[in-house]
Amino acid sequence: MESYLNENFEVKSKNSPEEVLQRWRRLCGIVKNPRRRFRFTANLSKRGEAAAMRRTIQEKLRIAILVSKAALQFIQSVQLSDYKLPEEVKDAGFQICGDELGSIVEVHDVKKFRHHGGVDGIAEKLSTSTTEGLNSDTELLNRRQQIYGINKFTESAATSFWVFVWEAFQDMTLMILGVCAIVSLLVGIATEGWPKGAHDGLGIVASILLVVFVTATSDYRQSLQFRDLDKEKKKISIQVTRNGYRQKMSIYELLPGDIVHLAIGDQVPADGLFVSGFSVLIDESSLTGESEPVMVNSENPFLLSGTKVQDGSCKMLVTSVGMRTQWGKLMATLSEGGDDETPLQVKLNGVATIIGKIGLFFAVVTFAVLVQGLVSLKLQQGSLRSWTGDDALELLEFFAVAVTIVVVAVPEGLPLAVTLSLAFAMKKMMNDKALVRHLAACETMGSATTICSDKTGTLTTNHMTVVKTCFCMNSKEVSNNNASSLCSELPEPAVKLLLESIFNNTGGEVVVNQNGKREILGTPTEAAILEFGLSLGGDFQGEKQACKLVKVEPFNSTKKKMSVVVELPGGGLRAHCKGASEIILAACDKVLNSNGEVVPLDEESTSHLKATINQFASEALRTLCLAYVELENGFSPEDPIPVSGYTCIGVIGIKDPVRPGVKESVAMCRSAGITVRMVTGDNINTAKAIARECGILTDDGIAIEGPEFREKSQEELLELIPKIQVMARSSPLDKHTLVKHLRTTFGEVVAVTGDGTNDAPALHEADIGLAMGIAGTEVAKESADVIILDDNFSTIVTVAKWGRSVYINIQKFVQFQLTVNVVALIVNFTSACLTG
Repeated sequence: MESYLNENFEVKSKNSPEEVLQRWRRLCGIVKNPRRRFRFTANLSKRGEAAAMRRTIQEKLRIAILVSKAALQFIQSVQLSDYKLPEEVKDAGFQICGDELGSIVEVHDVKKFRHHGGVDGIAEKLSTSTTEGLNSDTELLNRRQQIYGINKFTESAATSFWVFVWEAFQDMTLMILGVCAIVSLLVGIATEGWPKGAHDGLGIVASILLVVFVTATSDYRQSLQFRDLDKEKKKISIQVTRNGYRQKMSIYELLPGDIVHLAIGDQVPADGLFVSGFSVLIDESSLTGESEPVMVNSENPFLLSGTKVQDGSCKMLVTSVGMRTQWGKLMATLSEGGDDETPLQVKLNGVATIIGKIGLFFAVVTFAVLVQGLVSLKLQQGSLRSWTGDDALELLEFFAVAVTIVVVAVPEGLPLAVTLSLAFAMKKMMNDKALVRHLAACETMGSATTICSDKTGTLTTNHMTVVKTCFCMNSKEVSNNNASSLCSELPEPAVKLLLESIFNNTGGEVVVNQNGKREILGTPTEAAILEFGLSLGGDFQGEKQACKLVKVEPFNSTKKKMSVVVELPGGGLRAHCKGASEIILAACDKVLNSNGEVVPLDEESTSHLKATINQFASEALRTLCLAYVELENGFSPEDPIPVSGYTCIGVIGIKDPVRPGVKESVAMCRSAGITVRMVTGDNINTAKAIARECGILTDDGIAIEGPEFREKSQEELLELIPKIQVMARSSPLDKHTLVKHLRTTFGEVVAVTGDGTNDAPALHEADIGLAMGIAGTEVAKESADVIILDDNFSTIVTVAKWGRSVYINIQKFVQFQLTVNVVALIVNFTSACLTG
């Protein structure tokens, strides 16, 4: 039986081929209640229809955009003077309607875009400001909502309780018993009269109603639970400027005219237009099917809802929301077809099918034995040709007994019970700060043997502060008390360069919130550096206004650095760079000395800076190096930012403490047979220090850097990978390679954490992808199976506990259920045979 199940009812925890999913469905054969049994399995026919429809819509959109672009070459002389503004839009105080806005962005209509005055003209017609955003007055927002709609997609209505009652009635055996009840009533009343003759029939009817309503109630409550979980999955926030203040807001509250801030990994929440930004690459494959990312700028300002920011950052003016967007139309048209079923669900469907066939066989045999007994009795009595109403009732009772054996023997609800158990675990995990996106993850996490974890924010608190610096070749400890004295000790030119670098070469922002208090926005690393700059007496807005940004190359996990080019107040261009200390230091050939003068970076200075970096790292500090280079006046924004010739400003050490309870959680994993590995982009000495503090790195473990790992041969990797406990300076490809080898070569069940856009391949490759809820990008969350809402490693361990608990409980339940079914089958069959 086991080999049969493994051969025909074996599926992967995720990404199973469609032919495998089709095969086990075909083998299930006759099912008592297909609607109920397969309710939580993927609808492959709908999924196929959805895929075909998606391709059709993608092709239509792609052609529309291409046609629009081609047509521009021939209609430059045509004037768009026939646009008529609807009266209700004009009365509401707007100068452009939703349909016109939709047509501009949807097909990239540059002609209409220019006709309406570009971004500024459209913003004016929408009664908004590209700098201040919308006014938050409730009456104004309601009026805007009435004209342009809300940012929500049309969803299918919730299934009512009576639908579940109807589905429960679809059980084949219950329908047969229902027919038996009707016949029993008719024959009983005809032979014995009312009410005595109706007792048996009404008893069967009552039993059927009891089963139906208990089943429907259970299924209805479960559907409400799944609906609640779906709502949690859809909670997405975005940075928006309203009333001149930048704030976090749900994407469902967006309206045309809102100014949205987008960064790497964000999903574009509505159709809109590019206002300002740098190096913006958009992945439009979800809409157009094109794999090549699209560069968005002032020349090509169109941003489509549902696409993803692959690189860069920008401000966007929202033009269309909800069902007016192409993404909204797509979501309304398509039916997803459900998630793939879990391996245990499929296995239990196989078990239910096998036992069902056995039960059906015994039911037929039982009916045959009982009928044979009755016929034999009538032969002995010589009344074979004479059949009475009592004989008919007895035959009906025999048939009911046979049907009862099928009802009792076949564990039809077994696969559904597994789904309910997993759903219960999903609800409990939600309370423990883990949002399960795919049902199979609950089951798979219980058998995890390896966890590949990030360092920053998962093992550490992600609350960063600058505690050590090395500027002008002098190392200093930093605290709130001595930051100003540090500034006075540094030469004035060095301080000026440092503040210019900190406040211009940043992905963060210093703003005044609605309460009038200063607030720092951005990643924890950016916030720590900006806080340090402010403590030195720096003025964020002053520095920003003094220099004009010419080009920005945002930080990503591949380059491990961020660079900007600024135009200086007195003329001239300067590039600032910050990032991984050893990478930036390798790009430098000069350094600021103790007098703030630029001097060549000789061997002694290099050794001093490397020793400082290693010292900071060995103290578990995150190190970053700041540098700059003067550029020729002929530099163009299209030119690449130089990668060498920099002058080192200095090194900063950032403290990010280990989370409380992580060491205990790692020890618990080890005792449970789960190996924890740290995979980080940080300096190897920082990584080793944190790993030792967490209990990850042991005496017999290996810490390796990504570049060294990449150089290893296949044979070396086979020997090395089982011993790797820390991988530092790793790229997303390194993480993907490690996960793939652990799964395929060593047969490990791997859970992987990730928060960046580039982590998506590793999250997809792993058996269980764990995305960070706070620091994670939308791209990472979409690729994950579980979202860790508090970014805490201890929560990952809790998920593993729940996974094992669910698996053990399901095993016990299945054993108990099968035992009950087999005993019931034997008792009913024996009783029937003895009666016969």
